[in-house]
Amino acid sequence: MVVLNKIYTRTGDAGTTALGTGERVAKHDLRIAAYGTVDETNAAIGMARVHLAGADPAVDAMLARIQNDLFDLGADLCVPERAADLSPADAKPQRPALRIIPTQVERLEHEIDTLNAGLSPLRSFVLPGGSPAAAALHVARTVSRRAERLMVELAARESDAVGAPALAYINRASDFLFVASRYVNDRGRSDVLWVPGQTRT
Repeated sequence: MVVLNKIYTRTGDAGTTALGTGERVAKHDLRIAAYGTVDETNAAIGMARVHLAGADPAVDAMLARIQNDLFDLGADLCVPERAADLSPADAKPQRPALRIIPTQVERLEHEIDTLNAGLSPLRSFVLPGGSPAAAALHVARTVSRRAERLMVELAARESDAVGAPALAYINRASDFLFVASRYVNDRGRSDVLWVPGQTRT
């Protein structure tokens, strides 16, 4: 259980923060940037849900589940997989790390398929826009892609493994947000399509 009864601790004033292991790293560390951007994705989804404002309870419920999953993903990333190699002197005692699992990815794939089934095939790329909810979902999608890029970069570092389900989840999350943006745009009928070279003279 998480208990937050004091918001500021002053422990980060020198520019470091603690991972889930208790190990302190610089706040600009790539791992911090990765799970910080996952958190940013979550906030962007929260704003998209505000724009939905009860207009589509099924999509809102899917987004709520993704928000919870993104906290799981942040928890996954804040406890490096190398933590198992730390000596007891280096790591604080803790429960087994919370990891993203394949069934979370599979649920997301099923929800993507469910929404996409009602959409007509695209014949061009979609420009972010249409309804406020769709535009907000596009913002969340692009933040999610940035989180993915950081996670892939982190996974490429020899000392910093990232679980395959975590990488698959963030990839699928941005796919979901794209499909959801079309779905809430009157099932794609209000999509704003890219017209290549339209403004060239």
